[in-house]
Amino acid sequence: MPADLAVIGLGHLGLPLAQAAVAAGIETIGYDTDPRPLAALAAGHSPVDGPLTAADVRRMLSGGFRPTTNPADLGRVRTAVICAPTPLGPDRAQDLGAVAESARALAARLRPHTTVLLESAAHPGTTEDFLRPILEAGSGLRAGRDFHLAYSPSRLDPGSRTHAYAHTPRVIGGLTPACTESAAAFYGRLTDKVVRAKGPREAEMTQLLETNFRHVNIALVNEMAVLCHDLGVDLWDVIRCAETKPFGFQAFRPGPGVGGHGVPIDPSYLPHAGRTPGHPLRMVGLAQEINDRMPQYVIQRCATLLNEHGKSARAARVLLLGVTYKPDLADRRNSPAAEIAQRLMDLGASVSYHDPYVPDWRVRDVPVPRADSLYEAAAHADLTVLLQHHRTYDLQGLSVKAQLLLDTRGATPTGAAHRL
Repeated sequence: MPADLAVIGLGHLGLPLAQAAVAAGIETIGYDTDPRPLAALAAGHSPVDGPLTAADVRRMLSGGFRPTTNPADLGRVRTAVICAPTPLGPDRAQDLGAVAESARALAARLRPHTTVLLESAAHPGTTEDFLRPILEAGSGLRAGRDFHLAYSPSRLDPGSRTHAYAHTPRVIGGLTPACTESAAAFYGRLTDKVVRAKGPREAEMTQLLETNFRHVNIALVNEMAVLCHDLGVDLWDVIRCAETKPFGFQAFRPGPGVGGHGVPIDPSYLPHAGRTPGHPLRMVGLAQEINDRMPQYVIQRCATLLNEHGKSARAARVLLLGVTYKPDLADRRNSPAAEIAQRLMDLGASVSYHDPYVPDWRVRDVPVPRADSLYEAAAHADLTVLLQHHRTYDLQGLSVKAQLLLDTRGATPTGAAHRL
């Protein structure tokens, strides 16, 4: 059965796109070579941790969304969006293998006049220099002449009640002006505003700039957190005061580390297609180092607090609150909680956790005990560490029950806990 849209890759990028498309009345199929996401969807729940609920999945399916592993279905769509993952390899270079696999599956069935879009995180030049040759070689068609090709950086704020898909502007950069307009016509059905970039490289660089803007500013405020603690200055009050400035300042807040997809994953080194060296982003690389050090800094603070209260980290009972990378979500991608738990275990601490969104948690393939009664666990623990501020947590009550509370998010009332 023909469809308007094929979403290729049913992960953290593809599923929200499919959901938005179905809600907009677009006939949508979801293609993935891995049968597990399809089995999860068929069972009525999301295959990945994130904001999609079982009710959302049911609405998508009843709205006509069709998951498939049959590549023949890709030859019956007007628009195809590649949402394949692009993780970093051991050398911290992006692994584009899943994008290549998706492109080859699409190319073998690509029809003239189809609009092909890439949303996967990619360094500038990927659409033109990597994706285009695969599509052209596999289809015998020419991008910009026989089919449209464009890049649009994904702008997802999982779980946000403010930045919904339809109200977040989309940036689009096409290989040709006609490619841009074809892509704009598609995204115009999903969002209130479309922003046209000069070309795909500009659109790809937009994502890199947006990600690294956050990365560098998180690193700055994390470094300020360490400095302020050493000087006996309340950083949280400093931020409160600074954010009253109506220009030239945007508030960022420190934390135990960074998680999710964009910030800890996007590379700080851009490859070059020619013989000249690549392009290191020195400030981004330094930001990576600073943010990577935050879990260890949290451990130092834990050990110091325990020592000040006559206890040792060895054999101490430590309760971790919130192990997801973002509040009010089940998504644990690259959450600093895992490293913090590992380091505490290495010191000999007895670690348990509580998270309303994570029923089971393993670190080093070993299950971490989950606290059933939050207040009872906090009262029993030698140290309670707030790693993620879920809305369900009564921090005032926790500060009363906990023997010792370290707040890495600055979410507790002033004076109620030790803050990062």
